[in-house]
This record gives sequence, structure tokens and C-alpha cells, in this order.
Amino acid sequence: MEDPSKTRGSWLERLSAFLLREPEDREELVELLHGAFERHLLDAEALGMIEGVLSVGEMTVRDVMVPRSQMDVIRCDEPIERFLPLVIDTAHSRFPVIGSDKDDVQGILLAKDLLRYFHYPKTFELKAHLRPALFVPESKPLNILLRDFRATRNHMAIVVDEFGGVAGLVTIEDVIEQIVGDIEDEHDLDEVDDAIVPVRGNRYRVKATTEIADFNAHFGTAFSDEQVDTIGGLLLSKLCHLPKRGETLDIDDLRFTVMRADSRRLHLLLVERLRPDAARDGDAA
Repeated sequence: MEDPSKTRGSWLERLSAFLLREPEDREELVELLHGAFERHLLDAEALGMIEGVLSVGEMTVRDVMVPRSQMDVIRCDEPIERFLPLVIDTAHSRFPVIGSDKDDVQGILLAKDLLRYFHYPKTFELKAHLRPALFVPESKPLNILLRDFRATRNHMAIVVDEFGGVAGLVTIEDVIEQIVGDIEDEHDLDEVDDAIVPVRGNRYRVKATTEIADFNAHFGTAFSDEQVDTIGGLLLSKLCHLPKRGETLDIDDLRFTVMRADSRRLHLLLVERLRPDAARDGDAA
């Protein structure tokens, strides 16, 4: 049996040899990385993440923040019965708590701390459960913000403008999404109308519940829907077991990667065209 450490070493040696020539600038570095991808030294996911890391170093908080007008906030003088529907409807894990207006941020409420209210409703005090708010300027580089998030273990920061007013908020998820692409939880999946969403390169995020007829129409494929109705069902019929996250399967010119699944069903797939010209052929059809 082949030693996995030797395989890893061989992969690193090949990649290092390819990048041996030091690039002169960022554009040349990206060109080298794309060359490594074409030579199968990097897969599409790794290439996309490396490009995301490079872009984070050139972006600021202003580029990714949620603007002030779109902030979901809780007023500190509101009774919990009044703001609880907002917590449930938005499904956020953290909320800025304000005083007179959005410039008066008094702290951050973690949604999980509301469990204490249901256990001790008569003694629960909102202000006693607020976490200190982290304030950052709009001009702060994203890579520095990510480092600060890790150091302080904060997941949200309030963004302020040059005059000290609140301009918006930013979360660690907003930063990480610049590296790995959109992060969607189960609530997000329910809210998204599009079953097929393009991402970087020739890749698409596809809901496992997408009907095969709709999938065929989009990708120009001819999968049969006589035995199963959805693309997730098609994968299950091919694999004969419930796959875990990260498991892949190639069918014709498409590679399916499981992005999200639980113990009972598939939720989200990453579909990649293995032959880029197939996209042009399908579009022309």
C-alpha cells in the first residue's frame, strides 16, 4: 500500500517545482496558480480559495460590511416579547443592542443567551447578558480584521465612519466568504429561490432537491427521471449509500461534490464541469 505521506510529499514537490520561479507581481502569481490548476497540481476548490485569500489582502471592511440601513438591531428598552419575533424571523446568532439610535450601540446579544429567559423569565435582564461590542473603522483591511477576530474570539464588529458614527456591521462569516465563497446554513437554503447558483469557474451550487428535468435543462444533460425525481436521488441511486460531506462522484462530464448532508438526506451539491467546452456546447443547444 502506498504511504500517504509520500503522496503528499510528491504533490508538494511538484507544486513547489512549478512555483520555483518567483513571480514579479500579483498578476503573475495568479497566472502561475492557474497554470498549476491546468496541470492538475491544484483542484478548482483550492485555486478558488487561494484567489480568495489574495483578494482579502486587498479589501477593506467597507467592501463587505452590512450597511447601517440593513442592520437588524434590538432596542435595550424593548420587552423581550416585542423583539423575540425579530430574533426568530432573521435567525441571526448575534444582534447589536442599541439605545436611542443605531449610533448608540450598547453591546451584542447572543441569541443563545435568550435561553436563560425561558428558564428564568422573571429574573432575566437584557443588559446583564450583553457582550462588549468591537468597533472597527471602515478602512480596516480584511486580513487584519480576520486576525483580530481570531485573537479576540469575536464574531461580529460594529463598523464606524470617520466621524465616529455607525456605518454598518461586519461578521467573521462575511470575511471567510471572501475566501471560500458563500456560506449558507440550513435557514439560508430554505430562503434561496434559485436551485442552481453559479460560483467561481465552471462550478455551480445545486440544491439536492432540484428536479432532474430542471437540472437537464440547465446543464444540457439527459439524466433519466423514471426511477428518481431529484438530482440528489440520482446520486443516491449511483452511490447506493448516503454520502458524507466532501464525497465526490463523476457522472459523464460533471463532477458532483457533497457540500452539505445529514444522517438522512442530501442538502447541497457542488457541480463542476470537467470539460469547460461542454458549457459552451450546452449553452448553444
